[in-house]
Amino acid sequence: MTSTGIRLHAPAPGWAISADVVVVGSGVAGLTAALRCEAAGLTTVVVTKARLDDGSTRWAQGGIAAALGEGDTPEQHLEDTLVAGAGLCDEEAVRILVTEGPDAVRRLIDTGAHFDESSEGRLELTREGGHHRRRIAHAGGDATGAEISRALVEAVRARGLRTVENALVLDLLSDAEGRTAGVTLHVMGEGQHDGVGAVHAPAVVLATGGMGQVFSATTNPSVSTGDGVALALRAGAEVSDLEFVQFHPTVLFLGTDAEGQQPLVSEAVRGEGAHLVDGDGVRFMTGQHELAELAPRDIVAKGIMRRMQEQDAEHMFLDARHFGADMWEHRFPTILAACRANGIDPVTEPIPIAPAAHYASGGVRTDARGRTTVPGLYACGEVACTGVHGANRLASNSLLEGLVYAERIAADIAASHAGNGLHARVPEPVPDPERPAHPLLAPEARFAIQRIMTEGAGVLRSEESLARAADQLQRLHSEARDALDENGKTAEPGVDTWEATNLLCVGRVLVAAARLREETRGCHWREDRAGRDDTRWRRHIVVRLNPDRSLAVGTTDTADFPPTRTDQRPQEQ
Repeated sequence: MTSTGIRLHAPAPGWAISADVVVVGSGVAGLTAALRCEAAGLTTVVVTKARLDDGSTRWAQGGIAAALGEGDTPEQHLEDTLVAGAGLCDEEAVRILVTEGPDAVRRLIDTGAHFDESSEGRLELTREGGHHRRRIAHAGGDATGAEISRALVEAVRARGLRTVENALVLDLLSDAEGRTAGVTLHVMGEGQHDGVGAVHAPAVVLATGGMGQVFSATTNPSVSTGDGVALALRAGAEVSDLEFVQFHPTVLFLGTDAEGQQPLVSEAVRGEGAHLVDGDGVRFMTGQHELAELAPRDIVAKGIMRRMQEQDAEHMFLDARHFGADMWEHRFPTILAACRANGIDPVTEPIPIAPAAHYASGGVRTDARGRTTVPGLYACGEVACTGVHGANRLASNSLLEGLVYAERIAADIAASHAGNGLHARVPEPVPDPERPAHPLLAPEARFAIQRIMTEGAGVLRSEESLARAADQLQRLHSEARDALDENGKTAEPGVDTWEATNLLCVGRVLVAAARLREETRGCHWREDRAGRDDTRWRRHIVVRLNPDRSLAVGTTDTADFPPTRTDQRPQEQ
């Protein structure tokens, strides 16, 4: 796969540093990859958009899934994952996850993460949607992500890894052979580095998290603007399954006009016995699935939306009053505080909830070692599509996927350095192409994109809504392109314009994939194509960006991931 030659409009780098590996992102995936690379003797630089502990990982409430409990097995975990993935999981990728997962969690504990334990000193395990066993390890009741982030950040600082904080990654650099040569980035504010610079490295690990900010209401932090997926597309990488955006069923409802990051009410609350009820107090998930409120997330989200439509209601309720004050305060202190901060006391009243954008099951397509279709470029965590999640992520598999595949990436990079002698090589990036840089959108376009995506490609989709969204996004794209092509003008380079441009990029890909998939599967719900069509659509949609900035959209032949070009290269030699 060759680069598209497309770059964001940005000043030339004014400074540069070199390393063996640059990791972009500081969640569980990024910091795990960085720590493992450093332990292998590789010079590693971590670049992160805000502070080290400001990524999506810290917001994870429920926990991390692994077959750690008595009587549980990786095979049972695999089966639950495959069922949730609605026929589109890559089975080998899932098998890697569930078999390597338990030891990866134990290594995380050795790194310093403290999970909740019983009085006998055993891990306390809970259940979440789609799991037939208690296999979710948690910390601080409902603050698992915060504890994992704390432990990894402390380990990074203790080992003295070089970090560049408050830095938005811009584009991938390539050498004359088309291999990865590092990244350009913009550092916000004063510090050791400022403005646009570069990190030169023969290996780049994207761990930039999700793209939830493409929708008006999301559980994702404000930094989740799809930067990694957009960078990978411009670099020539393939992305897959971007139509499968998981809308978390139980997000605290703050009103129809609420925008930005919304408080999450963890699935673990239902795992401990909370009930979904309508305005009349009727449990509506009973009878819809054998697991009722603990059905896979796509089924629960659809059940909530259907009941809302039937009753012309803006939200449903989660009733956990029977927990009592003591359980709320000790098991779910974070959620309790968030509810009370918004005028709701779950001890005495049901919690108003509604689905909101939560997790991207698709992303940059990788192989079993995290390698993308661009040599030297890796991806892990939410930005990646490993094939593990299929059409719908099983609850609490995301943290585990970040751990397992980050370790596999570090092992592959270390092996490549040892085998090819890359440790001493500082890649020489080729100059920027002469073609005009990618046009930038004005900052206010961000809100237009979010409105378009929420109305046209949200929980409920149809050909009509998706066609309208595609037309509106194309208009934004064309207006920016035409202005640049005609008079060389574009919006002023800066964080707001780069983020808006990235959001438009991922929004166009998501809508294109959702239009092509004419069925309902997992968390992709087409009102006009209600059934699941395994004959035509038990396959993956793959998208790449053409040099003229148009999209190339196609499908795989089967539900299995085809090899990346990096996979194929050894056989070709």
